[in-house]
Amino acid sequence: MLFRDMPIRKKLLRVIFLINGIVLLISCTTFFLYEFYVSRKGTVERLTTIGKVLSVNCTAALAFEDKDGAKEILMALKTEQHIVAACLYDKNGITFAQYHAVADTSPFPPSSGQGYSFTRTNLEGFEPILLDGKVIGTLYLKSDLQVMYQRFRLYAIIVASVIGISFGLAYLLSRILQKSISMPILGLAKTAKAISSEKNYSVRAIKMGQDEVGLLTDAFNQMLERIEEQNHSLHEFNQNLEQKIIDRTIQLETVNRELEAFSYSISHDLRAPLRGIIGFASILEEEYESRLDTEAKRIISVIKRNTSKMGQLIDDLLAFSRMGRQDIVKTTIDTNAILKEIIRDLDTKNDNHAIAWKIASLPSTYGDINTIRQVWINLVSNAIKYSRNSARPCIEIGSMADGGQATFFVKDNGVGFDAKYKDKLFKVFQRLHSVNEFEGTGVGLAIVEKIVSKHGGKVWAEAEKGKGACFYFSLPIK
Repeated sequence: MLFRDMPIRKKLLRVIFLINGIVLLISCTTFFLYEFYVSRKGTVERLTTIGKVLSVNCTAALAFEDKDGAKEILMALKTEQHIVAACLYDKNGITFAQYHAVADTSPFPPSSGQGYSFTRTNLEGFEPILLDGKVIGTLYLKSDLQVMYQRFRLYAIIVASVIGISFGLAYLLSRILQKSISMPILGLAKTAKAISSEKNYSVRAIKMGQDEVGLLTDAFNQMLERIEEQNHSLHEFNQNLEQKIIDRTIQLETVNRELEAFSYSISHDLRAPLRGIIGFASILEEEYESRLDTEAKRIISVIKRNTSKMGQLIDDLLAFSRMGRQDIVKTTIDTNAILKEIIRDLDTKNDNHAIAWKIASLPSTYGDINTIRQVWINLVSNAIKYSRNSARPCIEIGSMADGGQATFFVKDNGVGFDAKYKDKLFKVFQRLHSVNEFEGTGVGLAIVEKIVSKHGGKVWAEAEKGKGACFYFSLPIK
């Protein structure tokens, strides 16, 4: 995290400086602690030696109460520049002789002290004076710490010099390492940036050695070669694909023209013979009725009925064909209003007053009002048709919200169908009931599926044989 977003040059420089600084800090701290210990110990030993020598020299002066001799002995401390004070006590702790350097005027402590101890600026100590194994007095010495502090100042200068020289060498080392480590990596980064901005995969990174960075550069260049080959292949594929799309478009346009010609042929060329058949059958039925027996009349009726069915089949087929090419104009559709109108028209046409309608409040949708109307007409009319043989026909219409879409359903309690055949319902001419049972051409649900799909929805059905069916379809709300 400390160096995450930093350029690699600065990372390398700071890592070297950090490691160098830690090593120097540990080394210098260890060196200083060692010198501190040695200096204190040496100062104590030096003052102890002086104290022992003086205590031996002062034995006779104390024994014979020779104060002048004692003073002369203490005055010899002038040759020791770091001894700032000395005092000789008799066996009762009374000052017998004393010595003060010019710079020191502080009072002497009582003679009850023992050993040597450091203060902030001095080293103080007491040395007993013995005669025949008996203490006849005490010698007090006080030394400054200038020698020790001078050594510390010298060490500080040495440490600062070493640190300065070390960081200078570290900087020079980092500059050298940048050429062998960071420069190849920076070259790779620069190449990658150029490729990313210019999308030019013909660029190659320059290899600067046989180390791991060199291997990385080789792998990077090989990857660029593969990408360049893939781009070339993809470019060729796209060019071929564009040509294929043009060819397929021409073929589709040709097929559409053929379909239009076929539709025209169906609507005109096939309808003319059908009209002739119906016309001649009607003439036979009207003008030769008295000459026709019962079987002949039945045959003429079958001819007219089947001819009408074929006409209806042609109309449905044309409607299905036009649905695929028809443009849709989307608007907001008031589902409740359009459904109410459709049910009124179907009730009037089929005299379906015996049907129990259960219609919930339905949400508005967004689509082509004419084609959505056809969806509702086909589904509701199917529900009416397949429930007409029920003792108490009931049709339920409702909806469910599903994100940005509304799912509608039309449920009846009619004959239903076997659920394993439900995938065939929405294909052209696929019927699950015979024509003798229920009229129809098998195109209505295929038209429903095509309309709903063009609106971005889906249609499906659930049913059980003898227990009715439920058809679902979804449409966008907005």
